Amino acid sequence: MLTPTGTAATADVDALEVVRAARRTPQRRYALVIGGLSVALFGAFAARVLLGDYTITVPDFFRILTGTDIPGATYILMESKLPRAVLALLAGVAFGVAGALFQTTLRNPLASPDIIGVSLGASATAVVAIALWGWQGLPVSGVAVLGAISVALVVRLVAGPHGGHRLILVGIGLAAAMQSVIQYVFTRVDEYDAQLVLRWLTGSVNGVAWPTIRLLALVLAVLLPVTWWLCRSLRATELGDDTAAGLGVSRTRSELLLLLGVVLVAVGVAAAGPIAFVSFLAGPIARALNGGRTTILGSALAGALIVVAADYVADYLIPDTNLPVGVVTGAVGAPFLLWLLVRGRTGRRAA
Repeated sequence: MLTPTGTAATADVDALEVVRAARRTPQRRYALVIGGLSVALFGAFAARVLLGDYTITVPDFFRILTGTDIPGATYILMESKLPRAVLALLAGVAFGVAGALFQTTLRNPLASPDIIGVSLGASATAVVAIALWGWQGLPVSGVAVLGAISVALVVRLVAGPHGGHRLILVGIGLAAAMQSVIQYVFTRVDEYDAQLVLRWLTGSVNGVAWPTIRLLALVLAVLLPVTWWLCRSLRATELGDDTAAGLGVSRTRSELLLLLGVVLVAVGVAAAGPIAFVSFLAGPIARALNGGRTTILGSALAGALIVVAADYVADYLIPDTNLPVGVVTGAVGAPFLLWLLVRGRTGRRAA
């Protein structure tokens, strides 16, 4: 026969089990999301490297990587297929993490670097450097990073410390201004420079040398661990500035996360151009899969998956035509943006 004390102890044990079960469910879903995205990314990467108009077998792939020279296959793999796939993966990770940082820190799904002008700031600066200053190579990438940071600072200063929707409106206006700069400069370039400038308009992972890819990988190897360490405050930041401050999260930490997001998207644009809507899509996709919870790792994997898969489609969708990857991501992202705007408007009316 249970005593009152025994009944209370049993109730405590039952309550503890309920809490543990409630914690295990999100953890299991998170593991499934990360595992599923990882498998999908691996499949897309393998398809991009091995399949297409020139098929490379798995044994030949490893033979080439270990130094065996297979006429034709070695050149196609090492100079075309593999660098495109690796750059698409790295750029997708950079864009995906940057988009998630912006959307979570600013608590708005429209607050994406490619929506509020950060990506276009990098592109406009690079286009000016190529067409008007005659720069090439690494200096162009460096000035693109500075351009993105400059645009982000202007948007933040004009919008104020508590930007909200004002920050997005200022960013959209500045993005339109950067687009006008690009279009004006494009009319001033010759035929050779036009091909270089075109990459900074739509984004492309084609024709990028291995040194650029290695530099991007090195920068990400430095930035991503710092981002991971600072992201511990994101759950509190999502609750609002006042609540986050009450939980001990300073506003400086949030601003550092935004700055890291700017630098991540800047280096991604510097390497692959402004691949449209990847930052915008990756975060919401990962969040939806994870039951509405933000996941930076999931956003990174989703961003990489989007770019790798889109590059495969861009290369083989139309026979004998190699489209820039930004054309495909733009075609997918534009309807998603319209749907998000319509859903938000419908939600406000219902409320």
